[in-house]
Amino acid sequence: MSELSHNVDKKLVLASGRAHPELAEEVARCLGTELLPMSAYDFANGEIYVRSGESVRGKEVFIIQAHPAPLNNWLMEQLIMVDSMKRASARGITVVAPFYPYSRQDKKGRGREPISARLVADLYKTAGADRIMSVDLHTAQIQGFFDGPVDHLFAIPLLADHIRTIVGDDDVTVVSPDTGRVRVAEQWAERLGGAPLAFVHKSRDLTVPNQAVSKTVVGQVEGRTCVLIDDMIDTGGTIAGAVRVLKDAGAKDVIIAATHAIFSDPAAERLANCGAREVVVTNTLPIPEEKRFPTLTVLSIAPLLARAIKEVFEDGSVTSLFDGNA
Repeated sequence: MSELSHNVDKKLVLASGRAHPELAEEVARCLGTELLPMSAYDFANGEIYVRSGESVRGKEVFIIQAHPAPLNNWLMEQLIMVDSMKRASARGITVVAPFYPYSRQDKKGRGREPISARLVADLYKTAGADRIMSVDLHTAQIQGFFDGPVDHLFAIPLLADHIRTIVGDDDVTVVSPDTGRVRVAEQWAERLGGAPLAFVHKSRDLTVPNQAVSKTVVGQVEGRTCVLIDDMIDTGGTIAGAVRVLKDAGAKDVIIAATHAIFSDPAAERLANCGAREVVVTNTLPIPEEKRFPTLTVLSIAPLLARAIKEVFEDGSVTSLFDGNA
């Protein structure tokens, strides 16, 4: 098997779960290495079995796994992979979870609620992970849930560079779908040459999942091209509603940009028919053919993951990948 060598006693190994092998293979190509041969299968009752086909003793292992539906299966598979590498005497284990599982459950909104994002961090640590790498966490505080290094990568440069090429000389307004992402919207505005900000005011019933009602837009959008940003699109209801609000407020065009395309039904249908000129996402999660539509653009996150893995392996700086602004 081809491996990257940093020095005589340090070797990098990239292992992948079964959720999104195409992404892992692309990361391996960017690194100039090959994926660790893995045997993985399910027992009749749903138990997962994994075993490395080669020794990982003394090696730096990066275990990459996407977390689409059924998320719990893929999370469990990754945890079992971490445990197997720990017991096989890996020198270090990094969990690469481009879309962090349970990231929306990062605080108690009401009494008796769990903080499941913290539980996931504890599970990774208990299984044997030394560090975590993820892209566009739902909230930055999740970094503090894991007792060890967390490499928080950003897809904004990738998404914004693409959007710059399609908006041309249009007057652009960056729109946050809610007040909670204004800090991220500021980073977007900076990337798009100091574009003004707006946000859509929405209300949400905390007792009903996946439901939010977009109401009014605050900011200058009339006659402008609006770049509507979010970290994830699940059922697409919030974002489709926000497009309608922007169009009603006189927006010339709406381009949607999001990192994580969860696309639970009926997201693809809603996005295809919501009136947005383009929907730009990354491939942190696999997007099957039946959930793709003509206005969808999927950008690859693999080069960014590969560069970050290389920096970690070579004891470099992950922050340097983002102009020191990470």
